[in-house]
Amino acid sequence: MENKAVAVSLDKAYRLLNHGPTVLVTSAHGDQCNVMAAAWNMPLDFKPPKVAIVIDKNTYTRELIMASGNFAINVPCAAQTEMVMKVGSSSGRELLGKEQSTKFAAFDLATFPASKVHVPLIAGCIAWLECQLISEPHIQEAYDLYLAEVVAAWADERVFSDGRWHFDGHDDLKTLHHVAGGFFFTPGDSIQAHQE
Repeated sequence: MENKAVAVSLDKAYRLLNHGPTVLVTSAHGDQCNVMAAAWNMPLDFKPPKVAIVIDKNTYTRELIMASGNFAINVPCAAQTEMVMKVGSSSGRELLGKEQSTKFAAFDLATFPASKVHVPLIAGCIAWLECQLISEPHIQEAYDLYLAEVVAAWADERVFSDGRWHFDGHDDLKTLHHVAGGFFFTPGDSIQAHQE
């Protein structure tokens, strides 16, 4: 794990995605691996923690997830905007058989191993969720919607601690939120509501 990463309690793992960031999905099977960008993802449950994510049936990532039964969600930051666009605008399948046969090689992405699933995690991201696929063939085929249980979660302690995000003083580490056509925004000021 990266030097600033700390384990996130699984009962708080949903908070890593609750604000709707664009994510990078990493997958692997055998000696094949891939990464894709995904804007449509969300937490789904608390105990055990679950996530939902849309993965188009034509993607190489989907092929690897179906073969392995697991994947990881990496939460990139503003400093990685250009890399996210490159990853999201290319196909891992088209790189097979070429000198740089993966997106990891083509875009010089540094990785490190996950703790509970056999997929690479992307260095420089600010959160990581290791996921075990929950087989739901009907919704996978009909809606390209995948459900998974989060089996481990990690976050960069500079911007996530005590179960919440705090980006003050770390604009380059803010999460990315894709709107369309390569346009992203990052979170603004936080507001604390008074609880009675």
